[in-house]
Amino acid sequence: MTMFILPSSFWAESVVKSPRAVAEISQEDMFVAFIRHIEGDWGELDQFDWQVNDDALEYGDRLASQYRDVHGTMFLIITERDRSVTTILLPGEAM
Repeated sequence: MTMFILPSSFWAESVVKSPRAVAEISQEDMFVAFIRHIEGDWGELDQFDWQVNDDALEYGDRLASQYRDVHGTMFLIITERDRSVTTILLPGEAM
């Protein structure tokens, strides 16, 4: 068995996926995006929102990233301020 230790910008305690995200986004696409998220790659955010996340990482605020799966479906990954929960969901969903 091989174990990989990935460098990350923060630790995410728990990951929650919305039912719609599970139904519409592949596990592989979610995993790849999640790794990008914890490494500080905020996906398709504009420059302003990218900087907001960089600042949030430094000062302990909420983090939000935006990605697309291989079919072009947009989804979000949001990590709460205390890093206790990271949620994967589709735009417009509330968790």
